[in-house]
Amino acid sequence: MAHESFEDQQIGRLMNDTFVSIKVDREERPDLDNIYMTVCQIMTGAGGWPLTIIMTPDKKPFFAGTYFPKKGQYGRIGVKELTLNVKELWNSKPEEINDSAEKIIDTLQKVSETSSSVEISPEIVDKTYKILSDSFDEVYGGFGGAPKFPTAHNLLFLLRYWKRTGNSRALEIVEETLDSMNNGGIYDQVGFGFHRYSVDSNWLVPHFEKMLYDQALISNVYIEAYQATKKDKYKKTALEIFEYVLRDMKSEEGAFYSAEDADSEGVEGKFYVWNLDEIYEVLGDEDAKFASKVFGITEEGNFSEESSGEKTGANIIHFENSTEDIGEIFNISIDEVEDRIKKIRKKLFKARENRTMPHKDDKILTDWNGLMIATLAKGSQVFGSDKYLKAARNALDFILNIMRRDNRLLHRFREGEALIEGNLDDYAFIIYGLLELYEASFEPEYLKVALSLNEILLEHFWDNENGGFYFTPDDGEEILIRKKEIYDSAIPSGNSIQMLNLLKLSQITENGEIKQRALQLEKAFSEGILRSPTGFTQFMVAFDFKVGPSYEIVIAGNPKKEDTREMIDAVRSDYIPNKTVVLRHEGNVSELIDIIPSLKFKNCENNMATAYVCFENACKAPTNDLVTFLKLLDRGANYEKIIGGD
Repeated sequence: MAHESFEDQQIGRLMNDTFVSIKVDREERPDLDNIYMTVCQIMTGAGGWPLTIIMTPDKKPFFAGTYFPKKGQYGRIGVKELTLNVKELWNSKPEEINDSAEKIIDTLQKVSETSSSVEISPEIVDKTYKILSDSFDEVYGGFGGAPKFPTAHNLLFLLRYWKRTGNSRALEIVEETLDSMNNGGIYDQVGFGFHRYSVDSNWLVPHFEKMLYDQALISNVYIEAYQATKKDKYKKTALEIFEYVLRDMKSEEGAFYSAEDADSEGVEGKFYVWNLDEIYEVLGDEDAKFASKVFGITEEGNFSEESSGEKTGANIIHFENSTEDIGEIFNISIDEVEDRIKKIRKKLFKARENRTMPHKDDKILTDWNGLMIATLAKGSQVFGSDKYLKAARNALDFILNIMRRDNRLLHRFREGEALIEGNLDDYAFIIYGLLELYEASFEPEYLKVALSLNEILLEHFWDNENGGFYFTPDDGEEILIRKKEIYDSAIPSGNSIQMLNLLKLSQITENGEIKQRALQLEKAFSEGILRSPTGFTQFMVAFDFKVGPSYEIVIAGNPKKEDTREMIDAVRSDYIPNKTVVLRHEGNVSELIDIIPSLKFKNCENNMATAYVCFENACKAPTNDLVTFLKLLDRGANYEKIIGGD
């Protein structure tokens, strides 16, 4: 619409003569996007982008739609006709428009209301698993048909379900999906990182846009899959995503940019696709034949332009054959196959750097940075990398130093300017990052800041009547209505992430009031969750933590000594998703006791590193023995007693 209509002089004059035309960046103003997308769904039964809203001068919407062509076609009204029709209607029947707008507002308010309902029964976990299992694509992995999104929280839930029940199919669903995604065109096989979604069901043809939040959420799943399976291929993918983010998405200040466009030179995917001649020119005959077999590169190509639908000889690089099959075809070992692929990727990457690159959206968004900070911090724990810890710290320092005003978060930074008051996602995702950073560094300051931001959320975003967090603060800019979001779409909702934050903060600090907030949040949204649990899989991750067992672990010891490091490393290497870990040592105990009173009683015993493990409101005897410590975590509760297993 921008190119077809808004940049057209005639259309522009007509629109500006009729409307006050406003173009909104939905990433800068997700509060407006949330409200008016709901309006569109109420009025039309569907939603999507680009979102078109027409409203009265007092901002009450009376017309909504998505894409409109410049001129009417295929039964769809064009921008010119729409503008003229609205102009005539406004001049002739303004009362009818205002009445219609009032009715829409009433409906919007009713749709957005929540009421305190009931606590959710643990059986919802099994129900969520069954729905996901039934919708699993047995051929290509993922869920449902095209378009197919790499919804990370579905997989996080399934990993926890496998851990809880031992149900092998849950893990198989995760692995088959991750393998198919990683082998497909949705993954940038040359420069790494995931594209936004696949337009087909087999992960081959992506919408080529790359989003920061996808890199954060998806790499997090690969990290957890590595912990669960110990398969190096998942570690490799996570590290590749980090390489892409730190290379291409990191700002000079240390925070992370938002996205890279799908198109370059006006053509979607042009930067990423290759024809056969280019492959031969870059690689030479021998490597080109090898690469063509590995990546399924043909003269006809596998990518067609949307406008024509015809193959143009362009190829999306993907793994057509496994490394085992390639080894047999070329009679070489798997190690030789992988080494050769690595060298070919480097040559292609170097050649691709000479192309016109897609536009980079250099906005720095607090919420998306929070997700990336959390995943880098987790990666630093699991992979033992100071590099990722430093990157997470630097990004957080930028957010806290530059994107705060009077201790309140701001949402967006660009070209030296931080603006727009922070929303729920900004606070919830940064708290999530702070909790992961604490467990990566054991620096008490991160816990203190997390608790401080949590207090701001409770003071300015909490619904005191029905529970749950509003998306906008009570003292913020006045908008149409204050909404509460819980649905976990491409990005998990702030309420879902904050549910887990509250549970972890209450467990770390032994503060029952914080846990009560989590229970109230659960009740506020229980009606919708019970009706369609797979729309709330990030919430189900938090709910799994609540149902337990969730482990409160305190390690007392000197982090510079081997016995303490062994305990910390053992916790980090094993897949124990439902846990909080606190390190008590003489250097930090005075700062932490104010936050965690019981630490004064949790000392090193026998002058050795000592583990304290609590769950289900009971603490086990402290131990210096690493094997005993891990047994407490693996066998600390009867899972089947809580929720039926496979």
